[in-house]
Amino acid sequence: MTILNRLPTRNILSSFGMQVWLGILLACQPRKDYMTWELELGWAVTRFSLMDRSPGKSTSSSNGTVSRISRYPDVKHGFPREVQAPVRHLKFGLSISNSSHCKGNFLSEKLGDARKQAFDALRYFKKEKEVITVEEEDDEEKSKELISSDYASDNEREAYKKLLKSAERRSDKLKDLAFEIELKERLITELKALRLEKKQEEEQEEVTPSEPFVPLTKEEMAEVSHAFSAKNKKRILVSHENSSIDIRGEVLQCLKPGSWLNDEVINLYLKLLKERENREPKKFLKCHFFNTFFYKKLVSPECGYNYKAVKRWTSQRKLGYCLFDCDKIFVPIHKDIHWCLAVINKKDQKFQYLDSLRGRDAKALSALANYYVEEVRDKSGNVIDISSWEREYVEDLPTQKNGFDCGMFMLKYIDFHSRGLSLCFDQEHMLYFRSRTAKEILRLRAD
Repeated sequence: MTILNRLPTRNILSSFGMQVWLGILLACQPRKDYMTWELELGWAVTRFSLMDRSPGKSTSSSNGTVSRISRYPDVKHGFPREVQAPVRHLKFGLSISNSSHCKGNFLSEKLGDARKQAFDALRYFKKEKEVITVEEEDDEEKSKELISSDYASDNEREAYKKLLKSAERRSDKLKDLAFEIELKERLITELKALRLEKKQEEEQEEVTPSEPFVPLTKEEMAEVSHAFSAKNKKRILVSHENSSIDIRGEVLQCLKPGSWLNDEVINLYLKLLKERENREPKKFLKCHFFNTFFYKKLVSPECGYNYKAVKRWTSQRKLGYCLFDCDKIFVPIHKDIHWCLAVINKKDQKFQYLDSLRGRDAKALSALANYYVEEVRDKSGNVIDISSWEREYVEDLPTQKNGFDCGMFMLKYIDFHSRGLSLCFDQEHMLYFRSRTAKEILRLRAD
């Protein structure tokens, strides 16, 4: 029912009474859209205002107007839609609305103001905080509560114990590892210090000696040049009684630059090295120098390894000393057009192979190993164990830069090793070594 249907007739109420009546209806009306009320109220006020202004008119027109308004359909509320605007909803589903739009309605305005004030008061009302008093407990009770709160079950406690034990084990292992690392670092530091000291000592010891590099005098150079002259080719320049080796001019010319060394020059020079050792035994290592024919007899292309072929070469009566008492035994090896050196190094317990072209020959080292065992057994009746001896292909050695100095390199390997010196020479010294060797052969004395 609309407001117009509830209004009394003009005959019952005056204009002021009608306004009071409308206010009461608005106040008692249940919750409804204020826009609908405002619309109906506007029509009612208009009707009564017209009635007051023209009392003389007939009521037929007003009744027609009222009938038209009464037929105006009620406002139907649709589904609520979200409004994209700042709207503030209060409690109980109410919304703030300005009741002042209901003009001429005194009671509804007061009621709206009262509601607004009430809801505002509720909104800004602050709850008092609840204060809970907790009595102080002993430390033991607190710890029990903490344990019970942290470990809710026995399974969690067991898991924690396992983790704790594993952590303790790991910490022990880490301590052990830390100790080992610290120990190894100390060892490394000490080894580095020792290595540095040893290196300094070696550097001091390995100062280039002067004896192997003494320059030739003018007289010595003139003597060598005269021996190399063409008029002395057929002439015997020197003879060595102990070895029965005669050196003619054409044989000595192999020591001229660019020539290959021959057997006579090499074998005579090795004899001179042994005589040098005998003159000054304290200055040089005890060595034996096989000639260039020894290895060809020991290992021949036809028969292979044959100890019996060289068995009588090293009798003590013939040598004057026992072969296996020597520190080093030098074995020259000739391979068609190339000279190499093998060494039985008793001092360092090695079988060594030296090649100025850095070649290798495992067959040669095996043959020398077998020879040494049989030689010791044959001459002393003892069996020597060489299983721990090293077979070394010497890499740290000077190498030749041409195709004709291999024999000279081999002789200087023997010379420096018999002195107990490192191989502190190079290709650039070969010209000097050739002249020096020629001078030493001409004087039958190795310096």
